[in-house]
Amino acid sequence: MRVAVSGSIATDHLMAFPGTFTEQLIPEKLDTISLSFLVDDLEIRHGGVAANISYGLGSLGQAPVLVGAAGGDFGEYGVRLKESGVDTDFVHISSERRTARFVCLTDREENQIASFYSGAMAEARDIDLLQVVRRAGGIGAVLISPNDPAAMLIHTEQSRSLGIPFAADPSQQLARLGHDEARQLVTGARWLFTNEYEASLLQERTGWSHADVLSRVGVWLTTLGAAGVRMEAAGEAPRTVRAATPRQIMDPTGAGDAFRAGFLAGVCWGEPLDLSARLGCALASLALEGLGAQGYTADPANVLRRVEDTYGPASTRAVAPHLEGLTA
Repeated sequence: MRVAVSGSIATDHLMAFPGTFTEQLIPEKLDTISLSFLVDDLEIRHGGVAANISYGLGSLGQAPVLVGAAGGDFGEYGVRLKESGVDTDFVHISSERRTARFVCLTDREENQIASFYSGAMAEARDIDLLQVVRRAGGIGAVLISPNDPAAMLIHTEQSRSLGIPFAADPSQQLARLGHDEARQLVTGARWLFTNEYEASLLQERTGWSHADVLSRVGVWLTTLGAAGVRMEAAGEAPRTVRAATPRQIMDPTGAGDAFRAGFLAGVCWGEPLDLSARLGCALASLALEGLGAQGYTADPANVLRRVEDTYGPASTRAVAPHLEGLTA
């Protein structure tokens, strides 16, 4: 089973601030903020949520289909993704706009301030997911990740019309979504991804209670940072899978995307949710050790070692056959 990953393709501009943001804030002046941060480093990396998730899936041998829009400057990036096992044949190339830009500033406590220029992403609404699925073949699931809001709604509805299970991952776009839009993106999702803050924001945007959301999705996965991930389904007790501990944290950007890639790979292999979540957590820990959302190497030895270190030999034996034949 292959996954079609609909969402953003971007270039990340990552900067590190040696202090903390909170030290610069004056509580009584929060209504007139005017701040400038002198940074020590600038790294320009490949990113975009859909591209990041596709990179992780490709690294695990899944041959995901990337469904997104990029500019004429996508050439080198597209080649790199294809070399990582990603099917980029259905990426829409804009003739007028450049690839989207993500600009992120991280302080020493790993707090982040970010902005996003949509660029070519605005044309993602022109991609017909129905045609992509028919031409690509073998698509067993669709992930709807942050993208042009109209594209997210269109691709969600097209997934429903095709009868293909879909994952809802509205995350960064929740702030842009209206009441009805948020409800449309979530209803009927086989899997729903949020972090803790997004879980609360989703309820505020939809006007639904926690139980209301659960009644409309299959499994709700909430990433908890160093505490791992919580999995919930209506009528079942919540389950928590502990995080895999990184040897060092170089950059938190993209760890959530790596988790989604690992989890969906496990699902595609037909593995239980708990094992899929463990694989997701293992991949997220490897991502934390690299710079940029695609700065890690998910070669089999690294993945199996991390699974073994955190979850033990039984989980390692279950994952190992799926990674046979893969190279770094």
